[in-house]
Amino acid sequence: MILRTYEAAKKSNLFDDVFVVTDSDLIFDEIVSNQGKVIKSIKEHESGSDRIAEAVENLDVDIVVNVQGDEPFINTVALEKLIEVYKNDLENKVDLASLMCEITDEAEINNSNNVKVVVDQNGFALYFSRSVIPYPREKNVGVRYMQHIGIYAFRKQALLDFYKLPMKSLEASEKLEQLRYLEFGKRIKMIETAEKSIGIDTPEDLEKARSLL
Repeated sequence: MILRTYEAAKKSNLFDDVFVVTDSDLIFDEIVSNQGKVIKSIKEHESGSDRIAEAVENLDVDIVVNVQGDEPFINTVALEKLIEVYKNDLENKVDLASLMCEITDEAEINNSNNVKVVVDQNGFALYFSRSVIPYPREKNVGVRYMQHIGIYAFRKQALLDFYKLPMKSLEASEKLEQLRYLEFGKRIKMIETAEKSIGIDTPEDLEKARSLL
């Protein structure tokens, strides 16, 4: 699955370079045996952001895009929108950017594997949760439920700052690394995409992916 994700990222032609970052010997060997580029983590890490921060610390890069290893069906149009954020961010107000899509099915909204996000009027994230947010105390008020898609574009400095910051209670409770950025005042610009990502988090997701292939 990670090899497919790596190959899809390369084929998008959006990036100057593509690497797999891992602490797994199995994954390392798989990528190397397929002539791919891979960086082996030196330390143990709590999150993907920590792992990537270590990997890029000494690389000459401005923007780092993290495509999760369980996202083999890369949406090139959505990635282009993420990169465009930084081309338009002339005042450097964006620390990282990520994707979201609307969900309307009640089961999907209530599924704790689907991370929900609420944003302000300018599209900056206010909070992420595995719970239903906002809570529907009042029905039919025009609330849209937005699912977070785990693809990020970071300023390198935001990643390095994250790496030095401790995990706080919100991140520890929800097990969502993006909450560390919010707890320490980083600004996350959310970009809406019409196409829902196909992440693979469960055996059922894997069967759906195989059927799609």
